[in-house]
Amino acid sequence: MVYLIEHWDDVGQLMLQHLWLTVSALGIATVIAFPVGLLLARVAWLRGPILGLLGVLYTIPSLSLLVLLIPILRLGYWPAVGTLVIYAQLILVRNIVIGLSGVDAAIVEAARGMGMSDWQRLLQVELPLAMPLLLAGLRIATLSTIAIATVAAFVNAGGLGTLLFDGVRSSNREKIVAGAIAVSALAIAANALLRRAEVWVSRGLQ
Repeated sequence: MVYLIEHWDDVGQLMLQHLWLTVSALGIATVIAFPVGLLLARVAWLRGPILGLLGVLYTIPSLSLLVLLIPILRLGYWPAVGTLVIYAQLILVRNIVIGLSGVDAAIVEAARGMGMSDWQRLLQVELPLAMPLLLAGLRIATLSTIAIATVAAFVNAGGLGTLLFDGVRSSNREKIVAGAIAVSALAIAANALLRRAEVWVSRGLQ
């Protein structure tokens, strides 16, 4: 706690870097995951192979994946973001598939009977009804990304992991504790915010 108080400006800067890594990675991951999840929700036989592949990628240790990406993306921001995007895919795609597949078929059929096109049904019926599950997936992916982003410091991408790595290298317990507290605080805040969004959306559907 002493280190946090005495170096709050440095910790704050690292927290902003960590937040940027998390938000940018989740943004890219969502852009990729949504069409993949939509495809799997529509084509059932693809779910097993693709979710299985994403599951295998998720089991690769984060440091190993970072090292594999360094020859392609070099050191810095991009290998860290690439790693975070890959890890987020399984959670996001799975929840998109579950959310869209779980929409009552009778409701979809009623929308079709009203003359809605496929895109109208998706945007006006299926997505709103699936939104609680989609937000739940985003919340879990966010917490996972915040945690995994600590290894970004290994490739000079910054973030709160810098405190942890520096603390371990210099045997500075204060830095390690400060880094752990800051990462935990960021995760708790993100979880509370997204959980509130889930509750708000769920109430709107009642």
